[in-house]
Amino acid sequence: MSGNFDPQSFLKELHTSFEINAILRGAQLTFVGANRALQNPALFTSVHYRQAAFAVIAGLLIRLIVAIPTVGIRLLIHFAGFFVDLDHSAWDEDVIEGIEFVEHSVVQVPFFLMSFIRYLSPAMDAMFMDSLAWVDRTYVQKHKDEDPDELRAMYYQNLKRYNAHGENQRRDPYMAIVAFLTRFGKRAALSLAVYLCSFIPYVGRFVLPAVSFYTFNKAVGPAPAVLIFSTGIFLPRRYLVRFLQSYFSSRTLMRELLDPYFSRIRYTPEQKRRWFKEREGVLYGFALTFFIILRIPLGGVLIYGVAEASTAYLITKITSPPPPPEQAAGFRERDVRWENKHEFLSLPLEALDKLNIKARGKEAKPTDAGDVKGRQFT
Repeated sequence: MSGNFDPQSFLKELHTSFEINAILRGAQLTFVGANRALQNPALFTSVHYRQAAFAVIAGLLIRLIVAIPTVGIRLLIHFAGFFVDLDHSAWDEDVIEGIEFVEHSVVQVPFFLMSFIRYLSPAMDAMFMDSLAWVDRTYVQKHKDEDPDELRAMYYQNLKRYNAHGENQRRDPYMAIVAFLTRFGKRAALSLAVYLCSFIPYVGRFVLPAVSFYTFNKAVGPAPAVLIFSTGIFLPRRYLVRFLQSYFSSRTLMRELLDPYFSRIRYTPEQKRRWFKEREGVLYGFALTFFIILRIPLGGVLIYGVAEASTAYLITKITSPPPPPEQAAGFRERDVRWENKHEFLSLPLEALDKLNIKARGKEAKPTDAGDVKGRQFT
């Protein structure tokens, strides 16, 4: 095997691993899905208005909770000012700025609190299902002049027949909260440990680039990993931390947004791993765009609801319509592979509904989906 470096092979691997076109298509689906979701009258009922009010209040509480450590430090520094001359020193502002950076960029406290809200209310699950029904209804309306036998099957009709979360979690939702807190705690502790190790003299500058290489080598291959490692050595620590955390947080956000789907279509861990791997470019572009928008102060929690509603539209583009629950076993294994992936990625934006129009079976064709056409959004 030759050890010579081949630039063309490197660039080809870089393009294939990162799937730039897939990431861009995922970002496009963010806005298309949000636009489709916001046209749904079901999102503007009294129930969702109450949830929106709850989201605004939660957003304010999140801001207050996150600000507590910084405010406390400011008060301590102000108190210390009675005994120490701080007028000619900048260490107090450096301490406060460092704490804020750890809270927002290293440990991601606001993002954690925002994600935790979904476990306190079933609103996100209901929003996903309402939006899925709306996507089906819109699809039928857009293709009402076409042969029903040539249209895709419906999603909402069969998916609503699946039990959400399974019997164990239905009896004890406390376990779902504990699992979420455990996942976040481990990730926050690891992020903080890596960040602190980056301050070790001499070797610290290589810690974050090495973590970047390890992460991206597993996710997208050695070519992007080498590029990110070599770039990360020269980047300031703060930029590299933000880059890494945006990557990890986007992946976490996507998994949380897909929870209403995966709680019904329960893949095995291996099937789910392959499911994500097959669609990782589109999922990353979709989640990263929403993650950036979610950083808007106060409005982030409301946007989280829009992201959940938009995920219903995303599902109809990257999966096949689900069969009845009794046929789920064969469907899960088939749907791990994303059929028509390359065709979908090559479509112009205005033609996203042109693919997957063949019905998958007789159980949920538009002609049988009466309650999708006539579903009352009240």
